[in-house]
Amino acid sequence: MSAESTPSPRIPGSKGRRRKPRSRGRKGLLVTAWVAAGIVVVGGTGAGYVYFKLNGNIKSVDINQVLGSARPTKVDNGSENILVLGSDTRSGSNKELGGGTDDGSARSDTAMIIHVYEGHKKATVVSIPRDTLIDRPQCTDTDGKEHDAASDVMFNSAYTTGGAACAVKTVESMTDIRMDHYLEVDFSGFEKLVDELGGVTVTTTKAIKDTDSHLDLKAGTHELTGAQALGLVRTRHGVGDGSDLGRIQLQQAFIKALVKQVKSVGVLTSPKKLYDLADTATKAVTTDSDLGSVNSLVSFAGGLKGISPSDMTMVTMPVRYDPANPNRVIVQESKAKQIWTALENDRAIPKSATEGTATGQAKGVVTS
Repeated sequence: MSAESTPSPRIPGSKGRRRKPRSRGRKGLLVTAWVAAGIVVVGGTGAGYVYFKLNGNIKSVDINQVLGSARPTKVDNGSENILVLGSDTRSGSNKELGGGTDDGSARSDTAMIIHVYEGHKKATVVSIPRDTLIDRPQCTDTDGKEHDAASDVMFNSAYTTGGAACAVKTVESMTDIRMDHYLEVDFSGFEKLVDELGGVTVTTTKAIKDTDSHLDLKAGTHELTGAQALGLVRTRHGVGDGSDLGRIQLQQAFIKALVKQVKSVGVLTSPKKLYDLADTATKAVTTDSDLGSVNSLVSFAGGLKGISPSDMTMVTMPVRYDPANPNRVIVQESKAKQIWTALENDRAIPKSATEGTATGQAKGVVTS
């Protein structure tokens, strides 16, 4: 979790909204939400305690207060935009999970804009490569510290510099779209959630081996443990061209497998299993203050639980490799503009927006 996060108010109750991010490596955004939606089933004399306990797990950041009014206008067309980040901090319980050093810093290892269309029957997920070179705006973090603007820096430096508030402001500056909500997922919590779900089934068309992320999978069908799932969504060198773009393609495939798994598990038939999942989910996620209670999360989840994997469109922000550094990418502005305009108007993304852009050569390696 980010150091700036603060526990949200404890408010017993329930509702039904969205809450499923379990991908701190990162990608099962609908998961936590869908699990939270089932909390209403945990009835009986212990319900009040359950809500109180789960509320106490949730950490939140007041993005609206920090950013103030200097933001894109909120579009009132029934759609919602959620920024989902997975920070790659290697401190605490995350430091044993591999793939980095515990240097006291945290970066947005994964970033996704989830656009939920009016009616909440469909969603588009736009992944933002962390290695994208951008102009970061001046921003203030939740401790009130101001950070200067910077040009030609990596996208994930926004979170490192000013935490959640700076990340949201950077995304809004890039897209000119207001982020209605913010969700941040924790590495170790993601791993535990997958294990409590009983694993996630995927099929790999190629062998994937990456010592950095502790992943070794042969071609074939696998029921991934939490550790293997985390390795998969974090692997960069095990398949494709070794770029962050290839990792994004694996992450997008895993999201669909994870959502499919959650929908197939009968968590609602077992109050204990549901509670265990909800307990892990609420501990692993940091939200904006508007989602900082079980009531709000369950209400949010209820509005999204009708979205199935087939209703989710996965794209990556249009980029090209930086000719000066193949480990960095540059936004293809005209194509990206097509995506942001489509989302702002609650429309499907045109095919032309993603044609002819850089890819990571890992598409189709993982299926569900």
